[in-house]
Amino acid sequence: MANKEKSSFWGKWRSKHRFVILNGETFKEKYSFNLSRLNIFVLLGFTLTILIGGTTLLIAFSPIREYIPGYTSTSIRRQVVELNNLSDSLSLELEYQNQYLENIKNIINGKPFEEKELLDNDRTSTKTKAKFEKVPEDSTLRSQVEAEEKFNLFDSYDSKNSLGDFLFYSPIKGIVTEGFNPKENHFGIDIVAKENSIIKATLAGTVAFSTWTSETGNVIAILHGNNLFSVYKHNSILLKKEGATVKAGEAIAIIGNSGKWSSGPHLHFELWQNGTAINPEQYILF
Repeated sequence: MANKEKSSFWGKWRSKHRFVILNGETFKEKYSFNLSRLNIFVLLGFTLTILIGGTTLLIAFSPIREYIPGYTSTSIRRQVVELNNLSDSLSLELEYQNQYLENIKNIINGKPFEEKELLDNDRTSTKTKAKFEKVPEDSTLRSQVEAEEKFNLFDSYDSKNSLGDFLFYSPIKGIVTEGFNPKENHFGIDIVAKENSIIKATLAGTVAFSTWTSETGNVIAILHGNNLFSVYKHNSILLKKEGATVKAGEAIAIIGNSGKWSSGPHLHFELWQNGTAINPEQYILF
């Protein structure tokens, strides 16, 4: 009895059925198929396998996967990391620029120079200081280079050289009416000269500050390298803009009486190096 039921079960799955497609008007046979339930099951299983496999390959090896929630592109991740690093670098650079401008303003306004240590935002990197040993050849080469640059009067700013190694150009010829006195917050000297006298750059450099302030009037400051600044205050006219490159002795302003701290036509001249005010009369003959 069991064999008969089994035979009957497989007989139903393997028994053939004829599927005919007829013309709707003439009822003429167009197509016909002999199929069994087993054939239909196998065909559906094969079709589903192809669809699932094709969909998997399409998702795995095409950009379509980026539109599916939960999938991310490696290139997008890489771009995010690069943008994050760039943002950190720009933030650090902005802090350096803000500190730089703030120090220039302090110098212009006669305030002490503030130096802050800015740390790198990259927490993954460790910084080590390299140790170098001096050798005789290095000392010989250093002596040769220093000898060659010793006579480069205006463009040599080696931090190891003292200010006495440079030949400063006198910004203006006149009479010093008030000298250098940092105890009374007078970080430069006042020079009286003829009206409309031209003020010249004491060394070659780049104009870092060229504007007007209520206290010091028209002010121009030049960066000469290695944190060496020269500042010229109370001018009537400024001849150079910020970012301009100037040579030693080149005209940069005209003497004046601008700013509320000025009591008459004169030039207030300052020299700063590494955040420290320097007495210009020690190096320049006015």
